[in-house]
Parts: sequence; structure tokens; C-alpha cells
Amino acid sequence: MSYQKRTTLALAAAVAGSVVLIAAPAAQADVVDVNYQCKTPIGNKGAVSPIDIKAVKGGSGYTLTMSFQKGVSSSPVELGKGAMKPSAVIKVGGADGGTVAVAGPANSEAIPANTPIKISDLSGTYTPKKSGKVTFTASVLTIKALGTTTTCTPSNSPKPSLELDVKGSGGSGGGDGGSDGSGGTSQSGPAGSGELPKTGPLDSAAALGALGGTVLLSGAAGVLWLTRRNQRTGQTQRSAG
Repeated sequence: MSYQKRTTLALAAAVAGSVVLIAAPAAQADVVDVNYQCKTPIGNKGAVSPIDIKAVKGGSGYTLTMSFQKGVSSSPVELGKGAMKPSAVIKVGGADGGTVAVAGPANSEAIPANTPIKISDLSGTYTPKKSGKVTFTASVLTIKALGTTTTCTPSNSPKPSLELDVKGSGGSGGGDGGSDGSGGTSQSGPAGSGELPKTGPLDSAAALGALGGTVLLSGAAGVLWLTRRNQRTGQTQRSAG
């Protein structure tokens, strides 16, 4: 194998090593059981559903998606296709505060009478105003169907389903601000640009980046040393000849 091919392979390995070290999880998420107590037109009902909240970065905001793994409440009559429309609120806590409104499409199939109502994925946009670790917790669920409204409220004080390190437009924030109404709101689209969410302390992410950069520089230095050594060896052999 020529020294040029060896040089190319060594440089590729150095770059690949740095990419692996820099990569990190985008967020810390948990599936949380939420005990919903629902006030329906025909009385009170309850159901527990595991809730998952995910975030996707877009511009200066995040698209939040709230997923229900089990159905909640029920209807005494069949709900035809498109008859049920769900929406919910996600509570924002930690460094930022407020709520995010999320909503989803109507049911794509008929829901039989007296069976748990499967809630579609609900989505909304969160734009941070403060920087730091922010938590997202399932809050009130609303189901509208056949001209009626069912309100389901968590009764077990669920823990957050998602935690993100964010950078807000207002700089560093303090306090929990969980219910003061400030912070994230539901918006129609992303705006601007920002950093990718990171899991854990910011200094840990910086340390990973620095380590990856060190590997890259070390690999490049090794490639240069091999190249110069081969060049000196070639010159010596030609002189000797």
C-alpha cells in the first residue's frame, strides 16, 4: 500500500474518532405514568396512561410531541371518524416557565362505545426565553367530541417527561418559574436559529467537544509526521543511489 493511501486512511480514522466523541444525546426523556381524572358529561372517569414527550430543534424553538401509550376516558356511544378532537397543555418548569399548548388530529377511525379513547400524538412549539435546564411535564388534557368537552387532569403530580438544556432570547434565567405564565408559548412556526439541545451539564458537552478536537488534531499531526518521514526516507534513498 502506498504512503498516500496510508495517509488518507489515517486522516479518515482521526476524523471519525473525533465525530464519535463529540456526539451526545440531545435530551433526557422518560416515559411517565400519568393518572388522569376526567370530568365527562356523564360523570367522572379515570385512567392511567404512560406519557412520552419528545423535542425536535427548529430555528430558535423546539417542536414538542406528546404521545399517549394507552387510551383515556371513554364514550357511551360510538365516536365516528373525525368526531373526537384532542388537545393538551404541557407545563414548563426549571429555568424557564409557563405552558405549551399542543394539539393533534381528529380520530382517523371510529371509536367503539365504552372503550378507552386512544389519543393521537399532540404537537406544539416551545420557544425558550431563558437559558438553562428546562423541564416539560404532562398537564391538562381536553377531549372535544359530539359537541361535548371532557377535561382530564393529572392527579398523581407526575414528574417531568423531558428535560432540555436550552438557550433563550433573554439570557440566563433563575428560579423555577413553573407557573408564573412566562416563558414558552405555543406558536405557529419556528423562528431564527439556535444551538442544539444537550443532555447534562454544559461543561460536559464542552469537554467532549474539546476531547474530540484533540483527537482530530493528534490524528492530523500523525499524518503530517508520516508524510514527512516518508519524504525524508525517499530523499535518503535517492541520495544513496
